[in-house]
Amino acid sequence: MDFVVEMLNIRKEFPGIVANDNITLQLKQGEVHALLGENGAGKSTLMGMLFGMYRPDQGVIKMNGSEVKITSPNVANDLGIGMVHQHFKLVHNFTTTENIILGIEPKRGLSVDIKSAAGRVAELSKRYGLNIDPFAKIEDISVGMQQRVEIMKMLYRNANILIFDEPTAVLTPQEISDLIEIMRNLIKEGKSIILITHKLKEIKAVADRCTVIRRGKYIGTVDVKNTSEAEMAKMMVGRPVSFKVAKVPSNPGETILKIDNLNVQSNKKVLGLKNFSLEVKAGEILGIAGVEGNGQSELVEAITGLRKVESGTISVKGTDITALSVRKRIDTGIAHIPEDRHKRGLILDYTVEDNMILEVYKNPPFSKLGLLNRQAIHEYANKLINEFDVRSGEGGASIARSLSGGNQQKAIIGREIELDPELLIAVQPTRGLDVGSIEYIHKRLIEQRDKGKAVLLVSLELDEVMNVSDRIAVVNNGELIGMVSADQTNENEIGLMMAGVKGGTHHE
Repeated sequence: MDFVVEMLNIRKEFPGIVANDNITLQLKQGEVHALLGENGAGKSTLMGMLFGMYRPDQGVIKMNGSEVKITSPNVANDLGIGMVHQHFKLVHNFTTTENIILGIEPKRGLSVDIKSAAGRVAELSKRYGLNIDPFAKIEDISVGMQQRVEIMKMLYRNANILIFDEPTAVLTPQEISDLIEIMRNLIKEGKSIILITHKLKEIKAVADRCTVIRRGKYIGTVDVKNTSEAEMAKMMVGRPVSFKVAKVPSNPGETILKIDNLNVQSNKKVLGLKNFSLEVKAGEILGIAGVEGNGQSELVEAITGLRKVESGTISVKGTDITALSVRKRIDTGIAHIPEDRHKRGLILDYTVEDNMILEVYKNPPFSKLGLLNRQAIHEYANKLINEFDVRSGEGGASIARSLSGGNQQKAIIGREIELDPELLIAVQPTRGLDVGSIEYIHKRLIEQRDKGKAVLLVSLELDEVMNVSDRIAVVNNGELIGMVSADQTNENEIGLMMAGVKGGTHHE
């Protein structure tokens, strides 16, 4: 059997943690090979070694049967290995072509030959169905298109082994289908792909084989056709996982959040939210469905006080909070799981412990007469770390930046739920989490609802909105398109509404 890449018995340790413990992965020519595992299972570390970002402590890497030493990403590039990282590495005020040739600029005399490069970009773009405009600036194109630029960077360097690190985390449903199509084109053209992911639906759609790792150990490699999603989930988590959320029908009480005729400007200085009205009651989860960038961020930032309101009112339990400061809003009982955990959720250079008390450090028992009570803070943080299974090298003393994205996310969710808010605003709460953690977070959201709290759930994952919400509000271009009961609608109806077709009020 011909393997283009073999990673055999790989071990990698970091201080205090064995990230990869004797892992083997073999990639066949012309296959899509999924690498499946929970957050922090060691997927990115393993691929980091194939891409030359780390060196294995033990084990060998072979390409086409011969051992190779991949000492840096440049060596990986020379060997024909390319990688699309989860967080793109692009220069925003450069054009797509300028980004693609960065570091290998073709010269004519002393100047860079952009013209011939753009020509090659256009030609490759056509061949693989990427539709990239060679002259567009990165800051003007969608996230999905930016990802295609990253793919093009690999193709431009003649890579044959393509590593995709959780490529669908930032895409809309339509972009995900497009990406799967692009992967098929790449395979047709003789490439081989490793797909790092924890989304079982996508593995079923596109992968040939799947290697599962759990907590740094190799669990097995299976044929995707003959393995169910449930079996793969069990290999990944180590126990059966339920995909359906268990919940009793909601029992809504008084109105907690009332939004009336809200108008909010977007960053582009046009209205991002237009005459928007909405109510969320105690004891219900109201889901907001829509494609990214249709007013969700403006809505959440207006409620939480991060963005100024042009007109209209927001009230919580009958108190008008439209003009209140962020801190006063937190005091009225609003908690917020933000969509961007780095920008809005954590102070990355603080410890996990200090991140857990950002909103409450002024309150007893955490401080007295302006002095912090370290013991109380430590105990509180440890409680959250244990309850929400936040995994890190040194517990509460770890610097937040050092945690994997999924563990950062669990820390934020724990902190916000622990505030015991009247209104919990959860934006993309499970983005970047694996099935085991998603199941847990969904349980906690429903638990808040059953305690009589109001939950506003904003998510780009349609499955999540339909599975967890009681009522669903669909937004398009800053407007409320319709409101439906979750148990009386389907993906089709919501998909149409997300595209701007009015409807849905017949379920009210």
